[in-house]
Amino acid sequence: MTSPISWRGVFPAITTQFDSSGAIDVPAIARIVGALIDDGVNGVIACGSVGENTALTPTEKRDVIAAIRQAAAGRVPVLAGLAELTTSDAVAFARDAAALGVDGLMVMPPMVYTAQIHEILAWFRAIAAASDAPIMLYNNPPAYRTDLTPALVARMTDIDTIVAVKESSGDTRRFVDLANQVGDRFVLFCGLDDVVLESLALGAQGWVSGLSNVFPRECARLFALGQAGRAAEALAIYRWIMPLLHFDARPDLVQCIKLCEEIVGRGTAQTRPPRLALADAERRMVETAMATALAQRPEV
Repeated sequence: MTSPISWRGVFPAITTQFDSSGAIDVPAIARIVGALIDDGVNGVIACGSVGENTALTPTEKRDVIAAIRQAAAGRVPVLAGLAELTTSDAVAFARDAAALGVDGLMVMPPMVYTAQIHEILAWFRAIAAASDAPIMLYNNPPAYRTDLTPALVARMTDIDTIVAVKESSGDTRRFVDLANQVGDRFVLFCGLDDVVLESLALGAQGWVSGLSNVFPRECARLFALGQAGRAAEALAIYRWIMPLLHFDARPDLVQCIKLCEEIVGRGTAQTRPPRLALADAERRMVETAMATALAQRPEV
């Protein structure tokens, strides 16, 4: 069965912007979303890992989703990241996000607790039963320990509202293994920036991205060239942006991406503790990489 949803292309995981007091800056978030859509992204993710989901209160998460939904104004799909500690909280969030009008949910496995397979299946089934919102499974074992293997994903093909898989393990073989296990049942998304071109070659149809917050036009062009099989042109952009794409694989990816946004005037570098500002050496590393990228920025 082919997935009925139309999610394809570049979906930035939007950063959550804070004001000088540390409160959610809704106008800044709205400006970021509007600019990204104007620059050609195909969808946006609210409250993902890059959006500092776990550092937000329940009310703040809902406020961020509402702000992004309003700013998108139906021009592109809006998905809400779900990263809760208990099944009851996850179910409540799924219902609330659906009521706010999101086009789908990007759902992580249980957070903190390393669940057993039967518990993981029960988790996703409970969330799917809470609303009719389409679901993207989010697999990121390097960060969150639980691994949604192709064999485990295959056990969820009967859940009609699960329509996509975001694969962030970094192992691009997963795209082939998933296709062998489930055919075209799910839309496959690359979830790790520095393997996107390889992922496209192996069947990914979408890209949930961190660095597309910084260079959305270039990322959209890279994606389009990769999908079209124009390898030499895609590789030229890929080589240019790769030093920045590596930031997406670091534990401090949020600080790195937000600093890059600040450098190009798309947001601020401010994060919420426990995420602290980059140390001086790390900040200089990001600034140097950005200076090089801006000096060598390709025409797209």
